Amino acid sequence: MNTKTKRRDGGSRARETVLAAVRGLVLAVAVWPWTVACYVLALLSLALIPLGIGVLTTPWILTWVRALADNRRELARRWCGTSIPSAYRPRPGTANPWKRTYALLQDPATWRDLRWLQVDMVAGLVTALLPVVLVLYPLEGFALAAGLWRTMTAGPYGEYGPYWYGFVPVSDQTTAFAAAALAVLLLVVADRYAVSALRLHFRLTGALLAPSQAELAERVRVLTETRRDAVDTSAAELRRIERDLHDGAQARLVAMGMDLGTVEVLVDKDPEKAKQLLAQARQSSAEALAELRDLVRGIHPPVLAERGLGDAVKALALRLPIATEVAVDLPGRAEAPVESAAYFAVSEVLTNAVKHSGAERVWVDLHHTDGHLRICVTDNGRGGAVTGAGSGLAGVERRLGTFDGVLAVSSPAGGPTMVTMEIPCALS
Repeated sequence: MNTKTKRRDGGSRARETVLAAVRGLVLAVAVWPWTVACYVLALLSLALIPLGIGVLTTPWILTWVRALADNRRELARRWCGTSIPSAYRPRPGTANPWKRTYALLQDPATWRDLRWLQVDMVAGLVTALLPVVLVLYPLEGFALAAGLWRTMTAGPYGEYGPYWYGFVPVSDQTTAFAAAALAVLLLVVADRYAVSALRLHFRLTGALLAPSQAELAERVRVLTETRRDAVDTSAAELRRIERDLHDGAQARLVAMGMDLGTVEVLVDKDPEKAKQLLAQARQSSAEALAELRDLVRGIHPPVLAERGLGDAVKALALRLPIATEVAVDLPGRAEAPVESAAYFAVSEVLTNAVKHSGAERVWVDLHHTDGHLRICVTDNGRGGAVTGAGSGLAGVERRLGTFDGVLAVSSPAGGPTMVTMEIPCALS
């Protein structure tokens, strides 16, 4: 039993050693060229910012850099079980290229990615090739012992001289066997350290890509504030529901019950009066039912649960008193809390447009790209919308912040007003 276990462990260790070499070769041959390309393009794009060209290219190139960094994080998790946290700030939702570029360059994670690319081009390549060399170099020693030494030492015009394998000069069969003995020792070293060499590559990656403690603390602070805002918003919503039930539907139901009690007394004495009270009670029940339906719709619209965000926004647009066009390009559905937050954010923005903008037309565009749900609401009103305290847009910003979403507003005097909302999410 012990012998079988040792054989199994030995076979598993050998497989891990070979697998580490293969993965190192993939990093060196298939991934490393992308590192060089992204770094060179990023430097060129940053250098061209003063000319205006880099403003257009930098956001795209930095997106590729982030994708490459995220790919390395995923490989670290899958191949070595190493978790490398990501702390990118939410991407700016503005369409202004200068603002987008400035916001990306303000993100410390951007410069951390560029430093990682710089180091990965040299130290990353060396650490990726370490397991490859540890596994393949011993094979050369065995090949020399099998007769390759003759080819390596003899040329068409005489002797090349000894071929150095490590510190062993190979010039005949005896020294070739010495090279094979050294290859055995190197193979033992490879069996022991090849996997660790691959882990060294990802530890270096983690040291360069992982956010600092200060950034993590700031991230925790922001998340704490957004979660607290979410709790406060939920509490306020519950109080609103309680108030609406108490002052609206409950009051009507109480009045309806009193009318029915009076009908019970008058049904024999004054049938005409009883009929009037019954009609009044029927009207009160219809109004109470309408209020309850509106209240439930305000909590979570049925069309949102049944048909998704796109159709829910279209249904919302049909109830507006101004012409509204809705364009939807969503190949799937987001999680229910994200859909709900996006729906009510759009509802609040549309309500503001109807009440305050004086717009005659509104356009709503919903699409999903690069792992983000992006919603753009544009109206042809008078403009002047702001996101300061007391503004309805401030509440929208807090609602989106619960899901790491961002809000960008472009509203010059005279219009038009463009409100862009972006929430990081995946679609099912």
